[in-house]
Amino acid sequence: MGLVYADIELISADDLALNRRGFLPEDQIKRMTVSALVDSGSYMLTVNQHIKEQLDLPVLGEEIARLADESEVRVTVVGPVEVRFGNRATTVRALMFSGNAEPLLGAIPMEDMDVIVDPKQQQLIVNPENPYIARKSVK
Repeated sequence: MGLVYADIELISADDLALNRRGFLPEDQIKRMTVSALVDSGSYMLTVNQHIKEQLDLPVLGEEIARLADESEVRVTVVGPVEVRFGNRATTVRALMFSGNAEPLLGAIPMEDMDVIVDPKQQQLIVNPENPYIARKSVK
C-alpha cells in the first residue's frame, strides 16, 4: 500500500471551549485544514511549528519520541487540538516537530474517530460498519 494522505481540520480546543462559554465569537475560533500523512504505525497526531503558531496552541510539556528509524528526539507537546474528519471529531494532544515537518495522523486519533484506511482506494474513510456514529471499544 502506498502513502495515504487526508485533509483534516485542526481547531484550537481552547478556542472551542471559550466559544461554548460565550467568551469568543465563532468567527474568531482558530482553525485550519491540513493534508496529513495517515500513519497507523504512529501513535499520535504530530504538527509542525507553523500549525502550532497558527492555532496558538499552548505548550503542555516535553516528551521523548521514537522515530521510524529507531532514533529518539525530544519533542514539545502542544494542545489541546480538535481533529475533524468527515462526520467525526476527537480532541488530542499533539507532538510538535520543528521546521516544516509533515503533519501525521496517528493511530490514537484514528481509533477515537473510528476511521480506517481503505487499501483499495488508498484513502482515509469513516468506518463503513459505523457510518453515522463512532463506535468505541472500552474493554
